[in-house]
Amino acid sequence: MEMDGVLQAADAKDWVYKGEGAANLILSYTGSSPSMLGKVLRLKKILKNKSQRAPSCIVFSSHEQLLWGHIPELVESVKQDCLAQAYAVHVMSQHLGANHVDGGVRVRVSRDFLELVEKNVLSSRPAGRVNASSIDNTADAALLIADHSLFSGNPKGSSCIAVEIKAKCGFLPSSEYISEDNTIKKQVTRYKMHQHLKFYQGEISKTSEYNPLDLFSGSKERICMAIKSLFSTPQNNLRIFVNGSLAFGGMGGGADSVHPADTLKCLEDLSKISGLKLPDFTELLSETIFRSEVLGNLLATQKLDDHDIEGVIHLYYNIISQPCLVCKNLTDVELLRKYTFLHSLPLDKSLKIVRDFLISATAKDCSLMISFRPRENGSTDSEYDSVFLESVKRTYEYKVYYCEIWCRFTFIF
Repeated sequence: MEMDGVLQAADAKDWVYKGEGAANLILSYTGSSPSMLGKVLRLKKILKNKSQRAPSCIVFSSHEQLLWGHIPELVESVKQDCLAQAYAVHVMSQHLGANHVDGGVRVRVSRDFLELVEKNVLSSRPAGRVNASSIDNTADAALLIADHSLFSGNPKGSSCIAVEIKAKCGFLPSSEYISEDNTIKKQVTRYKMHQHLKFYQGEISKTSEYNPLDLFSGSKERICMAIKSLFSTPQNNLRIFVNGSLAFGGMGGGADSVHPADTLKCLEDLSKISGLKLPDFTELLSETIFRSEVLGNLLATQKLDDHDIEGVIHLYYNIISQPCLVCKNLTDVELLRKYTFLHSLPLDKSLKIVRDFLISATAKDCSLMISFRPRENGSTDSEYDSVFLESVKRTYEYKVYYCEIWCRFTFIF
């Protein structure tokens, strides 16, 4: 879907910085146009280091056609430059649930609008992001999505608190194709390994105690423990919005840190607005995650990767019909036997395994936005699910959406 009209330079003043990921920058609308109220705009970014591959592509290679050609909407979206939208709607929503994925609508943008927005938000962006990437001012369209840190038609006087969690990979791989040298992958989460790498490289001052396995455990006690760890060291894995404005957490940089004083102020503000102290808020969030099915869907999608990259790489060589460089110098007879089996698989099987691996990679890096508001006394008719918080004897409505679903639709073709 596409919205009529074009965003021009005069419209830039109505859009403010909300956050960003590796591939996109998010703007929040502050103007008065009814069609834009309660919306965010997702703009594509480009890497400043030209030696790096851009996070997204404009055309499908012949091998990508093999992978995704069975989905006509994806092929057509490449021609229309709306692949991210089509990927969310026609691929990820099939796994994560259509009612939790917002594909948005395309809106045309002028170069003047993009250049002015880039200038306006520069001071709000994390330095690391500024150095690494910029808004793609050659794009002619952006994606307009509902701001899921808010409720539409929020009752007057009612506050909305939204929590964004980048949950990361919630399982340990058990693939038989993982070599003995890399068995640590079967024992330690990839999140923890990345934490130690970031600490070693000086990107973070201390490693996080957060364990994704706790969040995905299905145990309310372990979920609560995971949330407490996220509060302790949020980095870019936890952010809190109050009425759509960021109140706690980083602005999108991977090494963001939150000063203890900021944590204290956020908790005080949350208490004033919602009447909830930290234990109450943690209980509300834990109970919602425990009762909701969204983490189950997310974990099932992540587990589509049942071969690990060490197995999938061989299927990649099957698809491109080239000799496998991994097997070339391999001396482990047992591994070579296993990899030889992979190379004997028919093309359609190779394509499915690689495709599932890419869908899993998207699920391992997307975020959850969980929004809450107190239910009005006496109200029973609502489109939203609800949870009763025993400690304060109050019912809260909630909604859950996946965000940052950017296209990991290509391998290394």
